[in-house]
Amino acid sequence: MTQSDPTGAASTAAPVATTHGARYTQHVANLRHALDVAGDRLDPAVAEHARNVLAGAEERLALGVDHTIVALAGGTGSGKSSTFNAVSRLSFADVGVRRPTTARVTACAWSESATALLDWLDVDPERRIARDSLLDGDDESPLDGLILLDLPDHDSVESAHRAIVDRILPLVDLLIWVVDPQKYADEALHAGYLQGLAGAEASMIVVLNQIDTVAEAARPSLLEDVGRLLREDGLVGVDVRTVSARTGEGIPELRETLREAVARRSVAASRLADELDREGRRIADEVPSSVLTDARPLAQGEVDRLAVAVGVEAVVDDVRSTVRAGGGSAASAPRFRAPQESAVRVVRSRWITRVTESMTPSWTQSVDSAVPGHGELAASLVSALDEVPVSVEESVGGRRARTVARILGAVAVLAGLAALLLGTGVVETDGPWALVIGAVAVLAAVGAVGSVLLGARLRAARGDQRAEEVRTAATAALLTVVERDLVGPVQRVLDEHTDVRESALSVRDTSPPAAPSAR
Repeated sequence: MTQSDPTGAASTAAPVATTHGARYTQHVANLRHALDVAGDRLDPAVAEHARNVLAGAEERLALGVDHTIVALAGGTGSGKSSTFNAVSRLSFADVGVRRPTTARVTACAWSESATALLDWLDVDPERRIARDSLLDGDDESPLDGLILLDLPDHDSVESAHRAIVDRILPLVDLLIWVVDPQKYADEALHAGYLQGLAGAEASMIVVLNQIDTVAEAARPSLLEDVGRLLREDGLVGVDVRTVSARTGEGIPELRETLREAVARRSVAASRLADELDREGRRIADEVPSSVLTDARPLAQGEVDRLAVAVGVEAVVDDVRSTVRAGGGSAASAPRFRAPQESAVRVVRSRWITRVTESMTPSWTQSVDSAVPGHGELAASLVSALDEVPVSVEESVGGRRARTVARILGAVAVLAGLAALLLGTGVVETDGPWALVIGAVAVLAAVGAVGSVLLGARLRAARGDQRAEEVRTAATAALLTVVERDLVGPVQRVLDEHTDVRESALSVRDTSPPAAPSAR
């Protein structure tokens, strides 16, 4: 059965109680959501690569990324298994004459959910023990999530043993090389492994075991010599310690180091984080941040362009002049002209160009497909404008002023004629009737002129009002079409574009990295 690498993931460095697996499961879901929303609008190679990465990530998450893997490596007779027992406070790993060479991986798990990972690591069920199942109370709780491995001896003549070591080392969060004070210069150790670990010093400890067999005075020079050899291997600053699995010297400090390792993010989590972060950025590159996110503020500009195409201002001017001239019937009211499809095509094309700036071609095509064609758009404009009421009726005040002006004008004419007849003696009468009737004529004439002026003012005001009503109604009708046929379809695509980008970037890793793996 093919096995997948269970490494990789992301999150902030956190206490042991924080589970990275839940966080990265959500990250995988976010990236899948981005792929689903984007559909075929992503570069096929990017989408296919992301799907493969997510499939692998799900496999790794199933194995678990919340475990801290610490491996004890060393040669035959180094006391590696004894150190394993001392650190785990158990007598589980085979030591001494019972089995001079470690041939199989032994695991102690401070976790009840490590079964899948231990299966993947090919740790035989009989070579596993769950530390938290032994009623330890709180003494072992700081190590919750730890998996301690006793690896096969690296200098074993069995090639299968070395293959196991080579396979597991890249997955290890902390590698503890256990060396014999008498054999620490072993060429197989330095040339075969240590020289290839340059750059991973922060995730490695070299432990001189059996230090109880070394005189106190000789220990400083021994440590200095080990450090020198490591520097020659390209490993600068490696933590070198002395322990004695037999006496327990240095073991508490080593357990404290393991506690600190557990509190950090695991290599598996770190690698998965990096992988998801890279995929998120690859997807985000397909949906640039420079793309418009909200098309609604652009709606009024399109309304203004369409208003020119259908002659809104021409109708407004006709309404104003007709009403000022005395109005007319509904049948004589001006109408909006049907827009030329070529003009609508230009408006549509410029709109799509404007809202798709910086978009990739596939997303631009998505916008173009979402917006109705120019013929359908032109028909929508005609239908909307046909519903706009266009009235050229004169106001009641204007009609009344005109009627009054006519009456007063007639009175002025008649009174003036009567005054003329009386004043010239054509008609004889007693008293000052000529003067009285003349005054009436003058007053009527003044009233008629005033009524004419008032009527003109009322008709002008009414014309402006009617014109503004038509402009407002036509603008509202055009805005309805623009919002429904231009803005609405585009905004849906823009929202999807934004959703894809935000989902892709939501997996960005902002936590401190794990120590370099012992690769």
